[in-house]
Amino acid sequence: MKRLMNYFLKGLLVFVPAALTVFTIVLAFTKLDGLLKIPIPGLGLLITILFITLIGFLASNFVGKKFFTLIDGLFTKLPVVKMLYSAIKDLIGAFAGDKKSFDKPAIVELTPGGAKAVGFITRDDLEFLSLSDQVAVYFPQSYNFAGSVLIFPSERVTPIDVDSSEAMAFVVSGGVSGK
Repeated sequence: MKRLMNYFLKGLLVFVPAALTVFTIVLAFTKLDGLLKIPIPGLGLLITILFITLIGFLASNFVGKKFFTLIDGLFTKLPVVKMLYSAIKDLIGAFAGDKKSFDKPAIVELTPGGAKAVGFITRDDLEFLSLSDQVAVYFPQSYNFAGSVLIFPSERVTPIDVDSSEAMAFVVSGGVSGK
């Protein structure tokens, strides 16, 4: 009976991640296809990718830049929309584009000689907060899309030579992912 239970648990470890991944992908395809009312499976996703690429192309030329700057200005002036739009824009910008924020993984000594945490240096200069010898470090939460920014003396923060995506996977997975 114990062996049967071990087989079942091993089966769960193999089946559940694969099944949830396939389910999520199929759900995304069908929702996009349904939203766009397209009868060919997967075509909605392809159209969405092409549309986003087209927007990127348009935003890269003079006329497109002017248009999207106008849209950006409109969204940042509307009271409730501004908060949502700015947060989403900053979050996307942190992972992509010219202003990537999570490209400096670091180990932070939380207590002298004690616990350490993996985070990402997001600001080296905090003079605007009158904290000239401090840095801002973002700590993503495991199994979550949230995190906290804490301020530490720069001597307690040590940049590490590891790819940012590996460090993020390590933290978000609760330390079980990565090499």
